[in-house]
Amino acid sequence: MKKVLVVDDSALMRRVLCDIIEQDKRFQVVANATNGLEALELLKKNTYDVVVLDVNMPKMNGLELLKELQKNKIAARVVMASTDTKEGAKTTLDALELGALDFVHKPTSALECRRDLFRTRLLQILSAVTESRAPSFTKAFSMEDVRASKKMVDLVSRHAGKVKGNKVVAIASSTGGPKALQSVVPRIPSKLNAPVVIVQHMPAGFTASLAERLNSLSEAEVKEAAEGDVLLPGKVYIAKGGMHLKIRYSGGRHVVYYSDEPPREGVKPCANYMYEALAESKYDEVVCAVMTGMGADGTKGISYLKGKKKIHVIAQDEDSCAVYGMPKSIVVSGLANQVVPLEQIAQEIIMNVGVM
Repeated sequence: MKKVLVVDDSALMRRVLCDIIEQDKRFQVVANATNGLEALELLKKNTYDVVVLDVNMPKMNGLELLKELQKNKIAARVVMASTDTKEGAKTTLDALELGALDFVHKPTSALECRRDLFRTRLLQILSAVTESRAPSFTKAFSMEDVRASKKMVDLVSRHAGKVKGNKVVAIASSTGGPKALQSVVPRIPSKLNAPVVIVQHMPAGFTASLAERLNSLSEAEVKEAAEGDVLLPGKVYIAKGGMHLKIRYSGGRHVVYYSDEPPREGVKPCANYMYEALAESKYDEVVCAVMTGMGADGTKGISYLKGKKKIHVIAQDEDSCAVYGMPKSIVVSGLANQVVPLEQIAQEIIMNVGVM
């Protein structure tokens, strides 16, 4: 049975979270804390399989606790309970950079928390996170890292040169993805000879902030893909949270469309949906990169795509994944052309599609 620490300043919310978690026989809530300071003292003395952490609390908030955990080298698997406001989304990204492994969108009322959608999502995330490796104490990607990596990008780009073919890059990621994408997207040159589309499992309200964060660190333009966007080489498009991304060929161009169909594989956006849509595109080749995440999203879509298009599949290796689920499924299915560390993914993308 996995041991859980719940940290929230609301007594009602603590009770609701504990009730949901303890309905699942895999988990046991062994401790509660009303703020980050109490949680820090507990974490100094005890080990938990996962910590469910609120953001806004008195004395010490969630972000301050994460900073203290890094400072004290306390490796804890943390799931943030986050709101879907714009400010809440930015705070969630900060938390993921500081070592939180994933987040669950916390409804505004206890009644909503008791509904199936929230309960299912929370338990799904706890299950994945408890099986993940403990977080490492790596700092967030910074502008200094961008400048350092640009030298590598320039070198690889010169070596890659022009690669023939009309290609697109399609990336899938989930748990651990927002932080992992910071090691990939800023290393993509603005002269990349292909557009990049990304499905990161996130609810509505969070992907715009993720795109803004990545854009601030990147040479290539990064944006949340909007309905009707034309895919252009050297630009990065992130699927909108809570919608399925589809690419259609229309008027001699590849255009972004969205579908509000129900979740697939329990997620929305779903990478399988994106890969299946690309099977109907006019691209000569699809370069697929499947990164850290729970489950197997991406495998069915890429398998279908392989029957329709020339593809090249890059899977993130186990050692660099927060959760080795999605890439493992790709490897086990025999779809991976390459299995590489996180830091090498951008390099392999550049080598496969070339620069303009």
